Amino acid sequence: MEEKIRRIVDLILGSKYTVALTGAGISTESGIPDFRTPGEGLWEKLPAASFSTWAFKINPKGLYKHGMVMFGKLLAAKPNPAHKMLAILEEKGLLKAVITQNIDGLHHKAGSKKVFEIHGHLRTGTCMKCGKKYRMDEIMKKLEEGGLPPRCDDCKKVIKPDVVLFGDSLPPEEYGKSWDAAKRCDLMLVLGSSLVVAPASGLPAVALENGAKLVIMNKMATGYDREAEVVIHEPLGKTAEAILKELESRT
Repeated sequence: MEEKIRRIVDLILGSKYTVALTGAGISTESGIPDFRTPGEGLWEKLPAASFSTWAFKINPKGLYKHGMVMFGKLLAAKPNPAHKMLAILEEKGLLKAVITQNIDGLHHKAGSKKVFEIHGHLRTGTCMKCGKKYRMDEIMKKLEEGGLPPRCDDCKKVIKPDVVLFGDSLPPEEYGKSWDAAKRCDLMLVLGSSLVVAPASGLPAVALENGAKLVIMNKMATGYDREAEVVIHEPLGKTAEAILKELESRT
């Protein structure tokens, strides 16, 4: 483990353009379950069909009914050492951007500035008809007052959280920036992603095709492990603290 940590720090210090790609696994130590871990993943506890765009259009109550417990946990969660490590790396000029599949906003809470949220976020919601924006606290208030689903004050149509549901297209600007970062980087750090959800799962391939090195830190094995310079299947918080300690000893 110590040798792997030293190698990761070597790669970070020797890189001119490092980016991070994060998935649900980076937030499990903040009390947010991931989606696919056997026996623990959210899709074993929640009906995934309720989180599709077609289901939302037919029955928007379903997403809010099944999702509000999860949304509440996401909004209340706090960053853990892995989120903080990425923010520190950016502050030191050693990380150019974070590409995240997560909607929990924990990278922003940790202090990261350049974050591409390719699956959206829970800070706001948008009226499905007129496009009026609502803060999430306004949406939550409507729900608490019995508004299931919450509706727009102006046109009375349903408000959809600004997250990417199954069947939605990714935000083109965010994904375009992510693709460019993956193409430009010479080092990609993957934290807490199984790398099975497309199209984000293709970003490491973009990096590798353009000569970048890959570091994978994830609880479970991924399809890219054989192509990575370093692979760690240990708790991310412990790994992040070790990386920062090694980095501090050299700078």
